[in-house]
Amino acid sequence: MSEDKVTATAAYTAFGLRAEAEKIAAGLHLVATPIGNLKDISFRALSTLAAADAVVAEDTRVTKTLLAHYGISTPLVAYHEHNAHVMRPHLIARLEAGAALALVSDAGTPLVSDPGFKLVAEALEKGIKVTSVPGPSAVLAALVVAGLPTDRFFFEGFLPHKGGPRRARLAELARIPGTLVFFESPKRVAETLDDAAAVLGPRDAAIARELTKLYESVRRGRLDQLAAALREEEPPRGEIVVLIAPPGVDAEATSEAELDAKLEEALAAHSLKDAASVVSASTGRPRREVYARAIKLAAERESETRE
Repeated sequence: MSEDKVTATAAYTAFGLRAEAEKIAAGLHLVATPIGNLKDISFRALSTLAAADAVVAEDTRVTKTLLAHYGISTPLVAYHEHNAHVMRPHLIARLEAGAALALVSDAGTPLVSDPGFKLVAEALEKGIKVTSVPGPSAVLAALVVAGLPTDRFFFEGFLPHKGGPRRARLAELARIPGTLVFFESPKRVAETLDDAAAVLGPRDAAIARELTKLYESVRRGRLDQLAAALREEEPPRGEIVVLIAPPGVDAEATSEAELDAKLEEALAAHSLKDAASVVSASTGRPRREVYARAIKLAAERESETRE
């Protein structure tokens, strides 16, 4: 049995009342925490955080605020991408010794764009029990208010920072038959929307910002419209989720003449490789086919120039 926790009864405070936390089993407990509004935490999450031998947090400063708000005194342990390789063996050793550890991210559900995956994978390999304490998720919170299809969606996380790799990745995602969901930095969101509009065409989209917080906002419109609007504004502040509608049902109905016209337009603004990716994404035609046609058109254009 773990001796990490003091003998005092584990408890938390909610609605001005002090409640005793239920005892939890040994193992790793993945606890979802609020993405902004502290009221979004569940009673089960509070009880788990209070009863754990330690709370393993991506940023202890963020989690300290949450614990203090609910009167929880459980010790905090930092676990993030910079110390994970050192801390993971220690955490696994504690779990094997019978500790009950609660893993949280800075906000939302653990393992979504944070370093918790390797800890969970290793715990499972060691036969350690892993339990989910579900709750807030920025991905789902954004999806349900975006006004875009929710029956299928694909969470990409963060796109590459640089334009070329970002456009290439968008082209790879273009034919996925579901709503695309991304996290993005306020500093790059305008560039990302520009690239998405160029690669994916005039799809419907939404920008969800500061969800559940005081200045929450959701902007909806076509990709090109949103991109144009953000180019004229100061970079937005806060946490941002970008959502893009699936390709249209008529994506593969492009005629050969329309394909050539789209390629000619794309070749005027992009390299041959990028032009093929852009047109493949906007038409739904196989990239290999579009690339072969782009090579032919580029060769014909070069031949005409020489003449």
